[in-house]
Amino acid sequence: MYIESLALKNFRNYESLDIRFSDKLNILYGDNAQGKTNILEAVYLSATTKSHRNSKDKDIIRFGFDDSHIRVDLKKRDVGHRIDMHLRKNQAKGVAIDGIPIKRSTELFGLINIIMFSPEDLSVVKNGPGERRRFMDIEICQLSRIYYSNLQRYNKILDQRNSLLKQIYYNPDMKSTLDVWDDQLIEAGMSVINERQNFINMINEIISGIHKKITYDKEEIIVKYEPNVEADRFEKVLKDKRQMDLKNTITMTGPHRDDFGIFINGNDVRIYGSQGQQRTAALSLKLAEIELVKKIINDNPVLLLDDVMSELDSRRRDCLLESIGDIQTIITCTGYDDFIRQRINVDKIYKISNGRIA
Repeated sequence: MYIESLALKNFRNYESLDIRFSDKLNILYGDNAQGKTNILEAVYLSATTKSHRNSKDKDIIRFGFDDSHIRVDLKKRDVGHRIDMHLRKNQAKGVAIDGIPIKRSTELFGLINIIMFSPEDLSVVKNGPGERRRFMDIEICQLSRIYYSNLQRYNKILDQRNSLLKQIYYNPDMKSTLDVWDDQLIEAGMSVINERQNFINMINEIISGIHKKITYDKEEIIVKYEPNVEADRFEKVLKDKRQMDLKNTITMTGPHRDDFGIFINGNDVRIYGSQGQQRTAALSLKLAEIELVKKIINDNPVLLLDDVMSELDSRRRDCLLESIGDIQTIITCTGYDDFIRQRINVDKIYKISNGRIA
């Protein structure tokens, strides 16, 4: 699996762009704020329908314009495909695969499997649980359309339940309608919890060996899923806490409050880990994600590295580059001297300057 080309129109700071990639290692270099990350964002968006920056479509469209276009040509198992995406300021985005419009985002998932590694990922270990939930959701959604559907359904029901809790606060007679939403929330939520647990279990089967290699066998790493509530207890706990939910007018129980912890030699790296250990743990997590995707889809994902080389020391950088292997990789950086110095075979190099490419 690899991306052959990317074409943009009125996307961020690009009036237009047409770039062809090698199926191996590609480098986009240039000064900061020139548009390197915007190219990775377009690739990521074309695979997931969402920006890795959590940006809204209207904020992605070039200033002064009402719409934007992305076109990606790719090869998957020697078969060519094309993704067209139309972003509009005041309407939902339109997506077509091989010229045929799709009705649901799930039809796009799995066509390209993208793994992105950015400086923000280096802090996912120590930041709030929302980032770690997002890490799980992004990857599982690409691997399982069923999970995406259950997660979307859960979030929609959760919003409706929370809205009802606020209405009940002013109109207690509506309390009888809560049971209907609870049953639906429990059904969708149990599926989300079980899928997340399975994902963390699979990560654990891979991450230990990776982390030992980076740390010269000095550290043992374990990832522990920390559900807000176990799947088989969700119904009981939700009902037991109903009065609390009514008082606070918000749902206090469910996978929307999940987290996972990373432990090195038995210690929670969020609390006791040094900055170096936290960065190593984040790198190990990302490398384990690469191996897991390869194992599940029996193909290589596309790897996007957004200015992470400057954030890693030589040992961690070497481990990352060794893991790339024959994976198509697109790297952004301010310079490529380190790649030349380490005699790394770079297939294509582009200089990005003020929304233009050379």
